[in-house]
Amino acid sequence: MAASMLCCHQSSFVLKTNHNPFNKRLLSSSNILLGRSQISPRIQLSCSLQDPRPLQSPEKQQKNGLLSLKQCAISLALAVGLVTGVPALGWPGHANAGNSVYPDVSVLISGPPIKDPGALLRYALPIDNKAIREVQKPLEDITDSLKIAGVKALDSVERNVRQASRALKQGKTMIVSGLAKSKVDHGIELLSKLENGMDELQQIVEDRNREAVAPKQKELLNYVGGVEEDMVDGFPYEVPEEYQNMPLLKGRATVDMKVKVKDNPNLEECVFRIVLDGYNAPVTAGNFVDLVERHFYDGMDIQRADGFVVQTGDPEGPADGFIDPSTEKTRTIPLEIMANGEKTPFYGATLEELGLYKAQTRLPFNAFGTMAMAREEFENNSASSQVFWLLKESELTPSNANILDGRYAVFGYVTENEDYLADLKVGDTIESIQVVSGLDNLVNPSYKIAG
Repeated sequence: MAASMLCCHQSSFVLKTNHNPFNKRLLSSSNILLGRSQISPRIQLSCSLQDPRPLQSPEKQQKNGLLSLKQCAISLALAVGLVTGVPALGWPGHANAGNSVYPDVSVLISGPPIKDPGALLRYALPIDNKAIREVQKPLEDITDSLKIAGVKALDSVERNVRQASRALKQGKTMIVSGLAKSKVDHGIELLSKLENGMDELQQIVEDRNREAVAPKQKELLNYVGGVEEDMVDGFPYEVPEEYQNMPLLKGRATVDMKVKVKDNPNLEECVFRIVLDGYNAPVTAGNFVDLVERHFYDGMDIQRADGFVVQTGDPEGPADGFIDPSTEKTRTIPLEIMANGEKTPFYGATLEELGLYKAQTRLPFNAFGTMAMAREEFENNSASSQVFWLLKESELTPSNANILDGRYAVFGYVTENEDYLADLKVGDTIESIQVVSGLDNLVNPSYKIAG
C-alpha cells in the first residue's frame, strides 16, 4: 500500500542537529530504565541516588523514591555479565537455554542486522512464502548497492533487479497460491504493478539515472509489502483470555504524529508516520491506538530527549499513566514479546526470565525510531501510556544484540521522517496523533464506550 508523502516544514535547507552523541560508557540496565524512575543513561558503573528525569512532579518523585541497593546490585551484575560473559547473581554457568546465562553474541549477530523499518515490518508479517521473500531480498539489497560511489553502483543495482525479476517469474504461481482467498484479486493487481515497475526500474538503470533508483525501489517494496499483507488471512492466533477484553489491534494501523518544534530556526513542525504492528503486539498496539482515539497525547510535550531516546506519555498530575474513567485507576498492560519461531507472544515475562537467552524478537530494536512502551524496570506489567522511540546504538544496544530486546515491548516503527526524531527536545509539543489507516482492526475500543 503506497503511503502519501509527508514532509517536515523547514525555514532553511540546512538542518542543525542539537543532540549530543551517546556517551561511550558502560551502562547498567538501570541506566536504560524507561519507566517512572528514569535514570540518565550517562552514568558509569556506579549507582546514582538521583533521579534527573524531567517534568516529574514532587508527588511522583516521592512516590518513585530512590533505587534500592538490591536493584542497583542486580543492574550492575546484569551489565557486567552481559559484557564479560561471566555468570552473575549466583546463576550456574551450566544453566539451560543454550547452557548460557547470557546471550551468545556471536549467535545474535550471525548476519548483518536489518535496520530499515519497512524491511523489519515486512519480515515480521505472519507468513511463510519463500517465493515472495526471494523477490523482496534483492530489491532490498539495492540499498547496499547504492552505497557504491557514482554510476558504478548501477551495475550492482542491475544485478539486483534481474535477480528479483527472475524470482518473480519463477515463483509467481507459488506467490498467488499463498494469497488469502478474500484478497486474491488485490494481490494479483499488486503483482502486475510490481512486474511493470521492475521493467521501469530496469530502464532507469539502462538510462544510468542513479537518482531515480531509490524512489522506484521504495515503490516496488511497497507493492511487495502489500502482496505479503494480502497473504495474511485474518488474525493468526487467540489472545490469552485474561486480555481479550482489552483494546486489541488485530492487524496493523498507521498513525501520523504532528509535532510542533520550539526554538529551532531550522525546523518548525514535523509529521512522523508510524506503522503499528498488532500482529506481534495486539495488546500493546491496541492500547496505544485506543489512547490516540481518546486524544490522550494531543497537546502533550516531549518529556525526554537525551540523544538515546525520545519519550512522552506521562500525563500531568500524580499519575504516571492513563487513568481509565470507568475505574478511576491507572490502566496498565502486560509486557508483550513475540519471539521468532513462536506463534503467539509471551506475556508478563522477559525473554531473559523465560530462559530464552538466544531468542530473537520479531520486532527488534534495530531501526532508528523503534517505538516501544516504557515501564518500571522491575514490574513487567506496569506499562500504561508512556512510549519511547530509540535513537542511538550503544555498547549494550547494538542491532541484533540489544539488551532492550525481549525486555521492553516494541509495537511499531517510524517509517517516514524518522531522522528528525533526533532534533526533538524536551518541551516540543505533540499537536496531534491521528490514525490514517487500520482503525477497523481495533477491537474492544474503550474510547467508544467512554464516548
